[in-house]
Amino acid sequence: MGNAPSPRETDRPPDPASNQFLQRDRLRKLLQVAKGHHRALILTHDNPDPDAVASACGLAYLLGQCAGLSTTAAYGGIIGRAENKAMLRVLHLPIQPVSRVEHQPRDLVCLVDTQPEVGNYSLSSPEVPQLVIDHHPARPASLLASFHDVGGPAGATSTMVTQYLRAARLIPGPHLATALFYGIKSDTRDLGREYEPADIDCYNWLFPLIDKPALSRIEHPSVPARYFAAYHRAYERARLHGGGEAVVADMGEVYVPEIVPEVAERLVSLEGLRWSLATGSYKGELYLSLRLNDRRVNAGKLVREVCAPLGGSAGGHGAMAGARIPLRGRSPELLANDIFATFLRAFHLRPGPGTPLVPLEP
Repeated sequence: MGNAPSPRETDRPPDPASNQFLQRDRLRKLLQVAKGHHRALILTHDNPDPDAVASACGLAYLLGQCAGLSTTAAYGGIIGRAENKAMLRVLHLPIQPVSRVEHQPRDLVCLVDTQPEVGNYSLSSPEVPQLVIDHHPARPASLLASFHDVGGPAGATSTMVTQYLRAARLIPGPHLATALFYGIKSDTRDLGREYEPADIDCYNWLFPLIDKPALSRIEHPSVPARYFAAYHRAYERARLHGGGEAVVADMGEVYVPEIVPEVAERLVSLEGLRWSLATGSYKGELYLSLRLNDRRVNAGKLVREVCAPLGGSAGGHGAMAGARIPLRGRSPELLANDIFATFLRAFHLRPGPGTPLVPLEP
């Protein structure tokens, strides 16, 4: 990430809403753990979304500037969604597959946008991470880390990392600022879902710093023909339940796992819907994504309860959650049907074939 001198935030008035004292105290504790180390590996969850990528790059920048560490941001799985690939390409973000760097020497392991107990990140060695930063609800294993900042309040981990940069009086360059801004924007659905005052504050602080044309190129990328084929298959297979209260869609084999949450996100916008659930298989695992319009149910808790007995790893929070379950020889179609039935019963709906979302033409 480089350790060149950086511009610092010296000429802006203090913002009471950012709770500067608390943030500077957290920054001090974070740097206490980091200092004395030399090489840091900063790891996201597998198949990272924009929030995870931006958070990893932001923490790498912070540790390089304030603790003098050599930093490497990495991820497992793939980055396949068109917007996410465009984000890396347009912003030239310094993050790479963990398979390329996991054997390099390191003496500090950091997790962002995930936690040790979740099990959705790739690291061959059984190391306990020393730093954990994540906006999702705290897991007990995170409390074993030398430094942990988990659970927010924030709708995006990018918000938490931005708060650290501000506490350190660091102003990110246009590319990092754009990544953090897009991380907040995408994880809170334009500040329309599960956002906190901190998200608004950091969103507004970052906006003057971002590369607006680059953001437009990220949000409107070119997509392959199989993207439309995946959506066609999802709509064709989607089934309504409870008189239009819920929709489930098994997409079969997908070309990238990120298309599963994208479809679930699109389906939940159906008028009158309480929840949507999409599944798809990819390289021996079944991916599922749940989206809710019902604030009485916690998506993350429900997905963990359903998927843990199946050997899956899950994560999420109030309105959105996802999981991946190793198939281990099981039929992905039969497993998806069993999962649909479990979720329908959890919402007090009767399992069954359902009604096609898009009726076939005669």
